Amino acid sequence: MTTARARGAAVLGCLALVALGLNACENTPPAEVAKPSVATSAENMGGMPALVTAAKREGSLRTIALPRDWANYGALIDGFEKKYGIKVTDENPLGHSEDEIDALRKRGNRPTAPDVIDVGDTFARKAAAQNLLAPYRVAAFGSIPANQKDSTARWYNNYGGYVSIGCDADRVKPCPATFADLLKPAYKGMVALEGDPPRSATAFAGVYAAALANNGSFGNVQPGLDFFAELAKIGNFNPLHSDSAAVEDGRTPVSINWDYINLHYADQLSGKGVHWQVAIPFDGSFAQYFALAVNKNAPHPAAARLWQEYLFSPEGQNLRLRAYARPVLMDAMRQDGTLDTAAAARLPTVEGTPQFPTDAQLEKARKTVGQGWAKAVSGRPGNR
Repeated sequence: MTTARARGAAVLGCLALVALGLNACENTPPAEVAKPSVATSAENMGGMPALVTAAKREGSLRTIALPRDWANYGALIDGFEKKYGIKVTDENPLGHSEDEIDALRKRGNRPTAPDVIDVGDTFARKAAAQNLLAPYRVAAFGSIPANQKDSTARWYNNYGGYVSIGCDADRVKPCPATFADLLKPAYKGMVALEGDPPRSATAFAGVYAAALANNGSFGNVQPGLDFFAELAKIGNFNPLHSDSAAVEDGRTPVSINWDYINLHYADQLSGKGVHWQVAIPFDGSFAQYFALAVNKNAPHPAAARLWQEYLFSPEGQNLRLRAYARPVLMDAMRQDGTLDTAAAARLPTVEGTPQFPTDAQLEKARKTVGQGWAKAVSGRPGNR
């Protein structure tokens, strides 16, 4: 029910009581409009126009760890700035999920704190447990699947994909298609992750997928650590963090990353002479979504909330889709006719319905990887 309807219903209710000779509503106060810093929805602020006005008044949004080539953030930032006239500043674009949480925790209510974060849902749960996030229900909150959001709206998943193996087909022959392939001698010194699993949600997912490919489970990620320990032992593990620059110049010729990132590299680098091939390994199929959240101490609280609304709007969700990222509202948008069906048709086919770990399984896996990663790869040749 909108604010206007709620007030109208209250007035009609009071008129009915007056007609009965009762005066219980004489002193009923009007609904209060919340300040942006404590608003739990746009309606709570007086409606979307009021949120937009407040956000434009702030004029700025501080983000962190959002590379322009990641899940179409370049187009999303440009679209938000153009639509609302709000300047977006992105700090440490190559940072990881743990860096974002560190920034929230260490900067408190200082003006340099990030307004919003985009982290793997494992890390979102951690930030919520540390009381770093503000509850805020975007307009589309009810359409987000229950297993993709916090029940109190402190975080909610926005987009996701499958772990994939990217490969420079001109440097590597043949390209690997499974985790089992990565153990072959042909890939010595080639196999890289996007970051370190204890700090990077993407790299963490790579370990989880490797566990599933090696008789592990959502409740047992240890086989994933054992797999990377074996990669390091035989010299196939490449400790460099794989990003677009490392892919382009051949420093990470085989990269475990999300399918939407590897597919974007294939598009982005094709004109630069790089033939980047992408495979979703059938032996370790693992899907995960990334969560958005508002900093409890956001310096620009209205802009932070408007940013969430934009990323969950049909415009924002379709921009994700055009960069191969699967929008969390994809099914709802298909039903209401707002989905970009041409972009959806370009997604790689994946068999089966993705399953997701429980909160308890994720927490257990996060601790296991955090405690065991350094030891697992410490035997790699040349390690210091």
